[in-house]
Order: sequence, then C-alpha cells, then structure tokens
Amino acid sequence: MSELVLVTGGVRSGKSAYAQKIAESSGAKVFYIATAEALDTEMRKRIRTHKRSRAKSWVTIEEPLNLVKAINSLPSENKAVILDCLTLFISNLIHKGRSDAQVYSEIKKIMKALRKKAVLSIVVTNEVGSGIVPENRLSRRFRDLQGRVNQITAKEADRVCLLVSGIPVQIK
Repeated sequence: MSELVLVTGGVRSGKSAYAQKIAESSGAKVFYIATAEALDTEMRKRIRTHKRSRAKSWVTIEEPLNLVKAINSLPSENKAVILDCLTLFISNLIHKGRSDAQVYSEIKKIMKALRKKAVLSIVVTNEVGSGIVPENRLSRRFRDLQGRVNQITAKEADRVCLLVSGIPVQIK
C-alpha cells in the first residue's frame, strides 16, 4: 500500500525541508523529482541551494514537463519519492501552451503513477489563494489552476500538511 502526502504552504514556508524530513524518516531510498528549470541566474542559484540541502545518497531527477515518464522510469524497489513542486510544474505547462483540461488530466495521471511506483510519495505545492486577486489574465489563470490542482491532489492524498512560518499544521 502506498501513502501520498501533500505538503503545501506559502513561499519560503519550509515546505521542501519538511518534505525532506518526511522522506528521511521513512528509511526508504529517496528519489527527488525536481520540476524547476534554470532559466536565469537567480533560478540557477536557487536550484544549487536546493541540491545542497538533499542527502548525497538521494537520486535527483530533473524533469520540468514529463513527470509521468519520470515516475514510471523509477526502479521497482521500496522507495520514497519527493515531487518538488507542482507550482513550478503548472507554470511550465502553461508556458508550453497546455490548456486547463490538459493540466488537470496530467495531474490525475501523476497521482496514479505515484501510487503505483512508490511506497511513500511526498508532493510539494504552493498555496496561492490567500493573496490578492492578480491584475492580469495570465496570473489569474495560474492562480485558479494552482488552486484546483491543489484540491485534486489534496483529495487524493492520505495526509495534507500546511506549513505556516516553518511550522507544520496537519489538516488531513
């Protein structure tokens, strides 16, 4: 039986560190699927910092778009998978011209793949619905997609944890 954990919260709330802590405590081999793309100097620096925070024994897979393929390529052993993060993944899909329906479909496929391939899956995402309504159409579309994707993922998850100022609050 697999377990799916959703870790959500605001920017810099400690989501990735908490996800890593859960994975470390599992005792399973950890695979880290990273969705960020190093498109500028600032993102390259952020990615380097993230990489340094991971255990050297973990396997990192950098995949910005085809997460189902990345998940299905994992070996069939006892393992924990961290998917970090859905927020960047959604942004990547939007920039590739994917429709909302395609994004929702992809998220559902990812959840099924995680359930099949990992004993423990930890999905990191941002909570973006607590701020102001964005002024432009693209930003509103992103915010709405993110909220709906988080709902889909939370419904599928066995546990949901909200990080607030570095403090985990179990909400499911």
